[in-house]
Amino acid sequence: MQLFKDLNPEQLAAVEYLDGPEMIVAGAGSGKTKVLTYKIAYLLKKNFAPESILALTFTNKAANEMKDRIRALIGDKADSLWMGTFHSVFAKILRVEAKHIDYKSNFSIYDTIDSLSLVSNIITDLNIDSDKFTPNSIRHRISFLKNHMITPKEFRSKHINSFFDEKIADVYVEYQKRLVEFNAMDFDDLLLKPIELFLNKKNILQKYKSRFEYILVDEFQDTNKAQYELLKLLVPRNGNLAVVGDDAQSIYSWRGANLDNMLDFHKDFPKYKLFKLEQNYRSTKMILKAADSIIKNNKDQVIKTLWTENEEGEPLVLLKCADEKDEASQIAKYIKYETSKKKIAFKDFAVLYRTNAQSRTMEDFFRKEKIPYRIIGGVEFYKRKEVKDVIAYLRVISNQNDEESLLRIMNFPQRGIGSTTITRMIAFARKHNITLFQTMGRVFEVIDIKERIQKNVKQFKTLLDKYSDLKDKLSVDELIRSLVAELGIIKMFKEEGTQESLQRMENVNGLLSSFSEFTASNPTAKLEQYLEEVSLATDIDNYSDENNSVTLLTVHSAKGLEWPIVFVSGCEEDIFPIANKFAADTSVNEERRLFYVALTRAKKKAYITHARSRYRFGEVAYQSRSRFIDELDPTTYKEMNGGIGRKANRKTKKELYYEYFEKVDYEDFNQGNASLRPGSRVMHEKFGLGKVVDVVGSGDMTKATVHFEGNNVKQLMLKFAKLKVL
Repeated sequence: MQLFKDLNPEQLAAVEYLDGPEMIVAGAGSGKTKVLTYKIAYLLKKNFAPESILALTFTNKAANEMKDRIRALIGDKADSLWMGTFHSVFAKILRVEAKHIDYKSNFSIYDTIDSLSLVSNIITDLNIDSDKFTPNSIRHRISFLKNHMITPKEFRSKHINSFFDEKIADVYVEYQKRLVEFNAMDFDDLLLKPIELFLNKKNILQKYKSRFEYILVDEFQDTNKAQYELLKLLVPRNGNLAVVGDDAQSIYSWRGANLDNMLDFHKDFPKYKLFKLEQNYRSTKMILKAADSIIKNNKDQVIKTLWTENEEGEPLVLLKCADEKDEASQIAKYIKYETSKKKIAFKDFAVLYRTNAQSRTMEDFFRKEKIPYRIIGGVEFYKRKEVKDVIAYLRVISNQNDEESLLRIMNFPQRGIGSTTITRMIAFARKHNITLFQTMGRVFEVIDIKERIQKNVKQFKTLLDKYSDLKDKLSVDELIRSLVAELGIIKMFKEEGTQESLQRMENVNGLLSSFSEFTASNPTAKLEQYLEEVSLATDIDNYSDENNSVTLLTVHSAKGLEWPIVFVSGCEEDIFPIANKFAADTSVNEERRLFYVALTRAKKKAYITHARSRYRFGEVAYQSRSRFIDELDPTTYKEMNGGIGRKANRKTKKELYYEYFEKVDYEDFNQGNASLRPGSRVMHEKFGLGKVVDVVGSGDMTKATVHFEGNNVKQLMLKFAKLKVL
């Protein structure tokens, strides 16, 4: 077919195969998105109805790009496809079928910040010591359990191994109970609830099983247990399933991704056909040779050899730096060097790092050198406080049961409703088995709330009732602009006049602009549709290379993207790979895959940087270079000693000491716990690597103050913290 003339033979074979399940192993830069796009176009040419095709991706960005490409190939039929992320597609199904699982269709979707707030409130209500049981660690554990499909009941009956587990079980039970009461789901529920629905309502499963005649899955190596279970439930009887992935780019085990889904695919689908896409269209021969020399050290993988018809290319540049300031300085200088030498734009560069904490020094030097940059990740736009505050109003207007959102806005902007009043209203709501929103309507019955405050509560409820009534009469854009104007939020930030408040004002204006764009693209859409889109949005969804600026981001965020020139920074043991002293082989394998992903983002040239010393945990740490550098084929790189045409400006050990070192006071050290002392380097399963700066107390009451990476200081009870001493 003329349509497929620009596919290579293996791509074409994968596109045209329709005789049952297939797995397409697509190496980095091998045209994976192109193959998926053309396969969907081929299905439509073969008279599959667009609404019978389900295409699942891992980012909204990938889904939108694919839909645009398909539209360019076959026209408006693309609009009827079921295409989106796992979370967005199954949220759509849950909206339709909500009544079958004790939900209303206008349910709220809680992001990690909302979930954390709910966990914190439950810890307070259950009188659990938040110093011993931090809300963040409990929220992480609950998400881990849900990712592995372990229900509160199953966890309590089969997995309790400690007092800590008992408390988690208590919170987990209450957490799920409140989500139902608040008509809310967290991200994990968007995958678990459809499984529950399909297993309990066979007729509904059959409805969707017969609707979808062909299922396609992008980034299959990143699927978790729940996602794979959903696939197995929905796959058509004829086995029309195409999964596309690359085991060498499986980097999300920490959020539940299970590489075995890919490695063991043949067990669930023994009649599957395997296609390997090995021709790389992105990188030079030199970059591919370097990446291959790294990844071949991993044993469990689908064997493939990437090759390319692209140019040989320049060798990688290995930059040895004195410290993180020298590293940032060298990266800035090499960017300026490359732009002047090759006349390329700032947008052609990306600086990758293993953890977000590494970006701060880079930013300082980029500002100093007047290099435009933007950061992907960090605090995402929709998670900024003022943005979440406005969205919380919309959530309550849409779903009055949403107590977390209501608590967030009860006194924003300030209206004289303090924490004591809120506590009394919550107690009244629990006693009378009604919602907090209903309690606001009966606030005059709540004892010990002053009449003035009662009036404030009543006025607030009247405002929310007004906009709840208007939400189906106005467009989404009109509704939000009217609400923000009546609340006086922009005026409030403007009058405050600080740099921070003006930035907050800009963020609210940015949110209003996003509403206008949404309404222009979706003139008939309801408020709930916008809220769902916002809940599932990530920073990477809005990435484009229109702005001429260097991109700074973690390697995880960079997956699926590419740039002509890439800097892979911080390539030292304990940073990349992270915490190798405690890493099992599987963890080191995943770090190696991550390094492979980093290198294969580069089209023309890659720089790798490592520092001799780095300021970490409040003191100077002397670093050894990453084992991955030692695994590189020596013919693929050249070593540079710091700056262009000169040696790096190295500081002496004494100078580094006086610049960075923070004195540790040993006087109060408890000798009864001699294995852990001020100055000890430790590992925590959640906070990562840290340095102990103080130890107080004795026995079960011993507490340690630990300075973790990213200037994150925590006080931990040793009995529960499970710190590992390096």
